[in-house]
Amino acid sequence: MAMHLDVRRRAEMGALFAVVLAGAMSAMAQQSALSTQVKDFVKVDAPVVVLEHVRVIDGTGAASREDQTIILAKGNIFALGDAAKTTAPADAKVLDLTGYTVIPGLVGMHDHMYYPSPNRPPALYPEHAQSFPMLYLAGGVTSLRTTGSVEPYTDLELKRSIDEGHTVGPKIHVTGPYLEGEGAFTLQMHQLKDAEDARRMVEYWTDEGVTSFKAYQNISPEELSAVVKAAHAHGLKVTGHLCSIGFREAAALGIDDLEHGLVVDTEFFGAKKPGVCPGAAAADAEMAEKLDVTGVAVQEMIRDLVAHHVAVTSTLPVFETIVPNRAPLDKRVLDAMTPEARISYLTVRSRISDNAEKSYWPALFKKEMQFEREFVKAGGLLLAGLDPTGYGGVVAGFGDQREIELLVEAGFTPLEAIHIATSNGAEFLGESSRIGTLKAGKAADVVVIHGDPSAKIADIENVEIVFKDAVGYDSAKLIDAAKGLVGSQ
Repeated sequence: MAMHLDVRRRAEMGALFAVVLAGAMSAMAQQSALSTQVKDFVKVDAPVVVLEHVRVIDGTGAASREDQTIILAKGNIFALGDAAKTTAPADAKVLDLTGYTVIPGLVGMHDHMYYPSPNRPPALYPEHAQSFPMLYLAGGVTSLRTTGSVEPYTDLELKRSIDEGHTVGPKIHVTGPYLEGEGAFTLQMHQLKDAEDARRMVEYWTDEGVTSFKAYQNISPEELSAVVKAAHAHGLKVTGHLCSIGFREAAALGIDDLEHGLVVDTEFFGAKKPGVCPGAAAADAEMAEKLDVTGVAVQEMIRDLVAHHVAVTSTLPVFETIVPNRAPLDKRVLDAMTPEARISYLTVRSRISDNAEKSYWPALFKKEMQFEREFVKAGGLLLAGLDPTGYGGVVAGFGDQREIELLVEAGFTPLEAIHIATSNGAEFLGESSRIGTLKAGKAADVVVIHGDPSAKIADIENVEIVFKDAVGYDSAKLIDAAKGLVGSQ
């Protein structure tokens, strides 16, 4: 009887694969529309691809599964199961991935397309429409939210070019230009005049095609309220890197997400005035010295955010660069920079380290990590991003991997950190049915990693192939092509 069932199952699978193969050939025809520039970075491209004998971390937070087989076809995951029970079709391209791990494509939730110019002042952030899409994809990021734009038209056109196969890069969710009040620190931000101006910006950029908005440090409560109402009327979400407005007030106004976490929540600063952004140094120094993450005030704020279903985006890599002697000296990162950008970054890094005894950032960084654990423990939705800003050193793709490593340092298990960086982002974007976890029927956005990040989180850096819609891109080639560009383009 068992033999009869096995024969019947194989026959059924064979029939299904015939259907899949037909569909996959159609998908291949679409893939042939990829430009020569994009095809240069493709490592695996076949109607049906089989990843055999691989360890699977599915993004749900569940334990990893050994000796699995994943079948990719027609842009999707067709099957996923034990290698002994999952049969590869005869004409498939089979990769023996013994010793490798696959995870879902990362969903970067604070992944700008710009980077700080080394030529300062003034503070300027040139668009990196060439190097960053390549580096994000190389690092395993298959979907991202730009979370604030200094060149929204460039971001929209870049998204279109990637979607049409002309440019290599991840799937992009474009956030509109910063919604900032009076006092913007860069000339690249429009300063809102009033609530009506804020509403007009939301309406205009919604029509242009952005899919979310970001409020910034000096926005007024009235302006933020207008932004939230206008965006929600279109079914779009609002996040914020706030300063003039505390987290609890923002939650009451209806914001959907808060960037960076506790370190920017000025409601805990003793000299905070309503609707005014205080000096960051004074607020940070006081929080580093006095704020108790387990105390009543912070715990009430956490409960309030959870009750209002407000997510928080972790951006630990950008804060790590402010902690003396912590900013990474990763050769991959330094090689990606222009010589000028590298010198600028290392100079500032050295200056910060020279003043280590006076820095309050080691304490504040630990409190931010503790806050993120407490937020998740209370039921909050924690998202992950890198934020390639500050004075530099936080680079697309590499920074997304570093974020996962830092979440583990913060106290999350590797499986929890990967869940935060994949599934949680998909949930917030409303894309859980397509991306964020590995399951038959979902998009074939799959990252192939040499090693086992569930046991050694540093292996998250060993990305070799990144599948986006079942097309496998060569991580090393993408990184090599972007070498020496960061800081310029």
